[in-house]
Amino acid sequence: MAGTGPRRVTFRLRRFEPGTDREPRWEEHRVEVSPGMTVLDGLWKVKELHAPSLAWRSSCRMGICGSCGMLINGRPRLACNTQVAELGGDVVTVAALPNFGTVKDLVPDLGSMFETHRDLMPYLLRDDPAEQDDPTREYRQTPGELERYLQFSYCIKCGCCMAACPTVATDPHYAGPMPLGQAQRYNSDSRDGGFRRRRETLSGGGGPWRCHFAGECSQVCPKGVDPAKAIQLMKRDLVVDLLRLRRRRPPAPVADEPRGTPREGIAAPPPRTATAEG
Repeated sequence: MAGTGPRRVTFRLRRFEPGTDREPRWEEHRVEVSPGMTVLDGLWKVKELHAPSLAWRSSCRMGICGSCGMLINGRPRLACNTQVAELGGDVVTVAALPNFGTVKDLVPDLGSMFETHRDLMPYLLRDDPAEQDDPTREYRQTPGELERYLQFSYCIKCGCCMAACPTVATDPHYAGPMPLGQAQRYNSDSRDGGFRRRRETLSGGGGPWRCHFAGECSQVCPKGVDPAKAIQLMKRDLVVDLLRLRRRRPPAPVADEPRGTPREGIAAPPPRTATAEG
């Protein structure tokens, strides 16, 4: 019966090794695919059967670590979260994420992104360094305060947003949606007091004012972080601060000592006594 045999798909792969190859080249390999097979599964099959030297980066295979970001059929995606059947057609084109250098083949060099991320201090900054370095208890935070930054905290640093951003592609000084979005994640955190320290970097040429709000970063984000929204909120906060309308608030205080902990000595229940059975 026609059409009952295993489906075969061509993987068209961009290969490049700096220092060895003068320019990138494309290779094509046909492999059998089964229902539920992801692009990452297909790459493993290509490596096993046809191209043992093929290089890429992956780890969890569950859409959590962000390591396997690639340009798949012209769109930045996670290879482990992208099923071959969802792409349609019989050709899967895979290349390293654009807007980055290439370590080898499908491995992007994310070093510059993480350097910018580090420069924007993606961690809680407080006025009480002793408590920050050696915390005694958790900081107080309401559910509403959590909601202000929760969506932005889902970022897995895969670099897909950076690869899709047209400003990153044309402006080497622009920080990019991942570092800026994560800076806003901490600026929005009620436990943080580092807005003014980050403002010195955010107000420069690489800050949010370079963003043209194309929104491609949010379109390709595999975790729904919406870095474009974070950047627009950051612009608003910087303007409000410039106009001296931003309310200064101290970081959330340390939570009160919980009551009734074993350390305070909970009264033990009275021992059970034996009863005579009739």
